[in-house]
Amino acid sequence: MAGSETLYYSRIDSPAGHLLLVVSTRGLVALEFRGGKIREGWIESSEKTAPYARQLEEYFAGRRRCFDLPLDIRGTDFQKRCWQELLKIPYGETRSYAAVARAMGNPTAVRAVGLANGQNPIAIIVPCHRVIGSDGSLTGYGGGLENKRKLLELEGALSGSLG
Repeated sequence: MAGSETLYYSRIDSPAGHLLLVVSTRGLVALEFRGGKIREGWIESSEKTAPYARQLEEYFAGRRRCFDLPLDIRGTDFQKRCWQELLKIPYGETRSYAAVARAMGNPTAVRAVGLANGQNPIAIIVPCHRVIGSDGSLTGYGGGLENKRKLLELEGALSGSLG
């Protein structure tokens, strides 16, 4: 993350475990599982992260299907294109890595999409959990496969009970 800019953070508890929210003046920079790692120079501020925490609480309570706060997405051009494509996957639906690559206009970039997915700094809100294997299998997830399953069940994207 940038050197001289001020970033604000807070930690919240969720059904997916401890989450770290990091925001800039432009929007959400990171949402990490397992409490994330605090960097030197970040300022703790539940006030600055409150709108994001509120929308996440609504999402986990089943009252929010779409996030509508600004994002400050940082990565390579390819990663940002991939993450923008993930933002188009509707709540309650999934896509394969191959489908994401095709939607990006690069059908041979399946592995690169997988790598970009794995490096997504804004979990849940940039919904990399909605990307699954072409055979319908739940494949790698930075927050753990159990959390991926929980998020997809919450959204009704997996057969089985919600919860």
